[in-house]
Amino acid sequence: MADQFDVIEAGERGRRRWIGLVVVLALLAIPAAGLLLSRDDPGPEERPPPSPAPEPIRSLTTLDNSANHLIVRGRTKGGDEVVPVVFPDGARAEVRYPASLELDEMGVRPYWAGWIGGRFRQFVVPYGGEAEITRGGQPIRSYAPNVTLWPRQAGSGFHGQVLLFRFGSWRLAMYDRGEGLTFDQRLALARDLKGRVTKEGYLVLSAEAGVRFTAPGEVVQGQPVGPQLWFGGRGRDMVVLAPTPGCGKRTRAPGAVEGRGRPVAESCRDGMLVAATGSAAFRAAAVSGIRVTMK
Repeated sequence: MADQFDVIEAGERGRRRWIGLVVVLALLAIPAAGLLLSRDDPGPEERPPPSPAPEPIRSLTTLDNSANHLIVRGRTKGGDEVVPVVFPDGARAEVRYPASLELDEMGVRPYWAGWIGGRFRQFVVPYGGEAEITRGGQPIRSYAPNVTLWPRQAGSGFHGQVLLFRFGSWRLAMYDRGEGLTFDQRLALARDLKGRVTKEGYLVLSAEAGVRFTAPGEVVQGQPVGPQLWFGGRGRDMVVLAPTPGCGKRTRAPGAVEGRGRPVAESCRDGMLVAATGSAAFRAAAVSGIRVTMK
């Protein structure tokens, strides 16, 4: 018995010696190989550029819906440009402005608000599109084929969960707040709120009896909340157009420009409120040079 264990032990030691010898030789060979390879390896400035990455497989890519605004090319008229617009309530107009403002390049989005079961809510087209709401996550639930519910966004203040509507290529968000809508109210809103896209690409909204949209010029807590069009955004120059019959008194500018912590200029004439934020030159040109003719 003892002899058998001795043989086994001796065999282990023999193998260990061979293994140790191989390891030592390998360690000695690595630096030598490195020296040989370094002779043929050009420096960083001499190395050829890496091969470009292959094109992604189109069937595996997702649609980039970040451009959630409409670009409508203007036509030149004198030293100005003119663009046709459609407000979210369906009202049509023609906007004439100094060409230097380049409103047609800024992109335009609709805004509207309304009362749902006695609760005031706003309907906003997020500049960042669907990704701004979803952040790559999953919805809490689906209320309709085109309506999903998403979690409250970090840093959104008093805003709560978000209802995201899909109308064609447009994404429309309703940010709940305070005491949120009930499940039945959200379900009814998903069913009753309709959106259609005009031939020019504008989004027009309508709703059943469960929603009362605000009227042009209507004010809530001193802020205009009637149908509006927003040009630009995301920290850059921005212009808000809001039909305001009679240009009644207001205590605050539209929230889209007022809440940005930047200087705001506004004027109201011929039943249209024009509010702008951006550089001093941009603000001055916008409030003095923009003319809107309702159709």
